[in-house]
Amino acid sequence: MNGLLRETRFLARDRGAALWLALALLLSAAATGFGIAEVREQRATIAALLEEDARDRADAISKQSDWGGAAYGAFHLTYAPPSDFAFAAMGQRDTAPWLHRVRMLALEGQIHEADTANADFGLIGRFDFAFLAAAVAPLLLILLLHDLRAGERVAGRHDLLVATAGAPARLWVPRAAVRFAGLALALLLPFWTGAAIEGAGLGPVLIASALVIGGLAIWGAIIAAQGRLPASPPVMLTALVGVWLALALVVPAVSRAAIEAAIPVPDGAEILMLQREAVNDAWDKPKAATMEPFIARHPEWAPLAEVTKPFEWKWYYAFQRVGDMQAEPLARAYRDGRLARDSAAGLAALLSPTALVERGFERLAGTDTPAMIAYEDGVRAFHGELRAFHYPLLFRDPPYNPVALENLPRYHPAQ
Repeated sequence: MNGLLRETRFLARDRGAALWLALALLLSAAATGFGIAEVREQRATIAALLEEDARDRADAISKQSDWGGAAYGAFHLTYAPPSDFAFAAMGQRDTAPWLHRVRMLALEGQIHEADTANADFGLIGRFDFAFLAAAVAPLLLILLLHDLRAGERVAGRHDLLVATAGAPARLWVPRAAVRFAGLALALLLPFWTGAAIEGAGLGPVLIASALVIGGLAIWGAIIAAQGRLPASPPVMLTALVGVWLALALVVPAVSRAAIEAAIPVPDGAEILMLQREAVNDAWDKPKAATMEPFIARHPEWAPLAEVTKPFEWKWYYAFQRVGDMQAEPLARAYRDGRLARDSAAGLAALLSPTALVERGFERLAGTDTPAMIAYEDGVRAFHGELRAFHYPLLFRDPPYNPVALENLPRYHPAQ
């Protein structure tokens, strides 16, 4: 205890260390504030669009005179609301769409219209708390600890201090522990405040705090191991920054390139083009070329599948559905490939404390690749509800009554 108190007094007089700790506190407050602002903006966007979506749908339906026209004109907003913990890690929400307006047309094109690039794990994301804790905090720890021993060697006090302490651990452990704890608190205090403001659950906050401390502990062990070498502070700092560059940037970059080469994934644009070509080509094909594969997937409508007029809404929506069916193998390969890449990236993250901490935060925040794919699956499930609602009206074609459309399915995001 005396050693900790002594080192705390030394730390208070060390202007350099105080500067780095103040910078950590400032950066943490900024990252937390940016995250909260972004999450609130996304929630406000969703709330505004929900109101606009309901008005647009009611207006579109009021102008229609048949079931097919009402299905064509009615858009439905789907969205993935940010979690209470998303302020700490925006993750894949920066690269993958988290809202769509869909209607009864072929769905895959609507999902991938704004997603023409693969949603891979990012090398460097936005400046949120996860990025700060994973990538910037190790640099601050290096700056605080790199000259712990080397500085005393240069000053000629090293051997005297060790001899006075009786054992090296009595001297270096308290000194490193005080600086380590100071940095951890500077990082976590704004984060805990932000979590309280956002109402984040205690469990995720505790796990995230453990991730921060655990990540710093790994880097502390690396610094301690290198600090035993008889090198000057500048040489020590250069070497540690080199290690940081290797583990925080080079390893994730090389891993990503290797994973992309090993696991090929079709592009979202390919799905979009395939689905649109399938739908456009259907206009020139015999009606049977559309209705036969449709009935094979939806045999319950076989008794009403005959198309006798040049245009019938049931045929129109049938070839929209067939367009999705033709794009299904490519869409499934895209989905499965992204999950396979994400799993491989999880294994590769074991080589990089930076990637490991950032992925942990994304998992807690529900902003990782599986979460965004789960949202896409939710959109597909909702589109299935829309089809189940509209098909009886399109195939049986009862007299048009817009009151029936008040029972249209409503999208409910997964909790």
